Amino acid sequence: MHKFFTEELDDVFAYIRGDDHKHLSRVLRLKEQDEILINDLKGQDYLGRIETIDKNETKVELREKVPESNESSLKLTLFQGLPKAGKMDLIVQKCTELGVQRIVPVVTERVVVKNSSEFKKLDRLKRICLEAAKQSKRSVLPEITEPMSFAELLMEMKKLDVFVVPYENQEEYGFLTLKKELANISSMGIFVGPEGGFTEKEIDLLKDKGAKILTLGNRILRTETAGFTAVAMAQLLYGDMGGK
Repeated sequence: MHKFFTEELDDVFAYIRGDDHKHLSRVLRLKEQDEILINDLKGQDYLGRIETIDKNETKVELREKVPESNESSLKLTLFQGLPKAGKMDLIVQKCTELGVQRIVPVVTERVVVKNSSEFKKLDRLKRICLEAAKQSKRSVLPEITEPMSFAELLMEMKKLDVFVVPYENQEEYGFLTLKKELANISSMGIFVGPEGGFTEKEIDLLKDKGAKILTLGNRILRTETAGFTAVAMAQLLYGDMGGK
């Protein structure tokens, strides 16, 4: 069943406009009386039935609330060392599909910023997030924040049950060992370095603040691959990817 997000709804009807309306009517070619899912952008899903489709909007009757949620029990924040070019687009798309609740770009020592426009992409990233949430039928849209400094990140660590850092020079200590030490947690931060990786000074500061420095295996992963892998491992062990 197709899913749409809109803030334009009341107790009886929801209204889909703009690009979503065009996609619904011209691409998907949905018809009146077809059933769809509606999300209110606040975490609530509704079963809806299309009442009318006109030139500018689709009017949907809200039939009932959907009690089930597709959200993970693990509140997962990805702190991503700001990557080059369009890699952040891919990271946001795939981590949204994997159930991350918050994505925070971070400026570390080895982040290379060529121009200020690299910090002005939030609108596009939020659109990518929205499309990925529709595709994966998320119930809550992840929050995407403005980039923060490394010093600000060290303060953010205190708000989470555990904070993990994949690091290529770590050996033997991975997610399975972490699971043995911390069997039950509700929130986790994962900090992935940029293309140049972390400096030893940054790793030492993270350790001093209580971060768990982990290995993801024997191979060196690209920054975007490391993020996907770490998120998937965390969801497998603590979230919603391990089955019932």
